[in-house]
Amino acid sequence: MTKELPLALFLMGPTASGKTELAIRLRQKYPIEIISVDSALIYKGMDIGTAKPDAREQQLAPHRLIDILDPSESYSAADFRRDALKEMNDIVAEGKIPLLVGGTMLYYKALLEGLSPLPAADPDIRQQIEKESIELGWDALHDQLKVIDPVSAERIHPNDPQRLSRALEVYRISGKTLTELTKTKGEPLPFRVKQFAIAPKDRAELHRRIELRFEKMVENGFEDEMKALYARKDLHPDLPSIRCVGYRQMWDYLDGNCTLDEAIFRGVCATRQLAKRQITWLRSWDDLTWLDSENIDQAFETVSNAIALD
Repeated sequence: MTKELPLALFLMGPTASGKTELAIRLRQKYPIEIISVDSALIYKGMDIGTAKPDAREQQLAPHRLIDILDPSESYSAADFRRDALKEMNDIVAEGKIPLLVGGTMLYYKALLEGLSPLPAADPDIRQQIEKESIELGWDALHDQLKVIDPVSAERIHPNDPQRLSRALEVYRISGKTLTELTKTKGEPLPFRVKQFAIAPKDRAELHRRIELRFEKMVENGFEDEMKALYARKDLHPDLPSIRCVGYRQMWDYLDGNCTLDEAIFRGVCATRQLAKRQITWLRSWDDLTWLDSENIDQAFETVSNAIALD
């Protein structure tokens, strides 16, 4: 990328690693605007269980691309890329630097590398697949995918209805498999990107942070927030919003499948697993500068130096 391209900053990291705190500090000192890169923060009414920036934090440092969707709706990596690019260009037009903050690694990947030319969703085909899932079960549909596209079937779990449905939909629309179509990449990101990842050096410290944050969410009314969602007639466990970590486990509790204590325990375990997956992504990431969660001052200085040297 050439010097003529505008600068963008990425601040990645596992959940509960201190991304928001650092982003707010940077926003207060530099001409920066924050864009959220989080597949859970997009949903309205899902505030406590997502650890969404509160009113005070939002006042100090407004976050774009949060609270943009109802929990009944879906949002793809392609949707994110479109919306994020618009926000990034708007920020640059204001003479400021976009700072993208979050832990949804697939969104970052889509933004950096572009997306393959997949067909647009077809509501009729989607409805037919949903009907088949009710009649036959998702395992049977996964067996169909094994025959059509064994590479995607190996990668997509039978308990992931959104991705499984999309893989079948793509084939039924185009006659080509997801594996074939994703070999072609889209346009790369038209920005010069400086990438940072923040995490505690000690995995035990990250686990402690996750547990404390989950306990705080419960104290702050996560159960009541979940009850309000559960009471809605248009939400169900197969939606991406309800499959978010923490929400899935609390839904099971409200469904009578476990106790509240069990749901909390499972939620903490699922959050740890999410953090592990995020770190695995980041360890294979190119051109990444690591920051220590336990030394926010040093992390702030490192990012500041990168901005100053640009």
